[in-house]
Amino acid sequence: MEKVIYLVNHGESEGFAAQDSLTAEGILHAYQLAQFLERYPIEHIISSPLMRARQTAIEIADKLGIHAEEDSRLAERQLNSQVFDDWLLKVEDTFLDLNRSYEDGETSNDAMQRACDLIYELPDNSHTVLVTHSLLLILIMRCFNERIGFEEWQAIKHPDVYEMRVTEAGTIVTHLCEHE
Repeated sequence: MEKVIYLVNHGESEGFAAQDSLTAEGILHAYQLAQFLERYPIEHIISSPLMRARQTAIEIADKLGIHAEEDSRLAERQLNSQVFDDWLLKVEDTFLDLNRSYEDGETSNDAMQRACDLIYELPDNSHTVLVTHSLLLILIMRCFNERIGFEEWQAIKHPDVYEMRVTEAGTIVTHLCEHE
């Protein structure tokens, strides 16, 4: 049993709201990601429902000739409903305490659970692209390796791609590419 998952962080976007689109540079990123992923035996593409991720997934799907599905479990982790001046410290705190949440926010554990439930549902011996957002992408990897956390999140780029091979013997995560 092996599942190969390509975790894709969307390209550069206009902002962080659900309806925010990719910038012109982000659209180019999505095109470049599609060209890069063309060399892999991808069978499925599943995207966050947020606009910037959907746009990235559609570009990849069009290039590969595969239909892109949406799944709300890939939406970015909701830290809170307000803007914090010290939001970076708040994010770090949620990696130190996976059960910490802020007003109207989601714990890291809750976000990990919903995203990893999706991964467990993927068919054995499949190759799937999951297009999501930086915080959730890192939390997905953390489901399989508890050493992954805040520092890795700070290093992620827009766009970025990681390959995650999930087997009965364990999980191997490989950083494939990032936009420079």
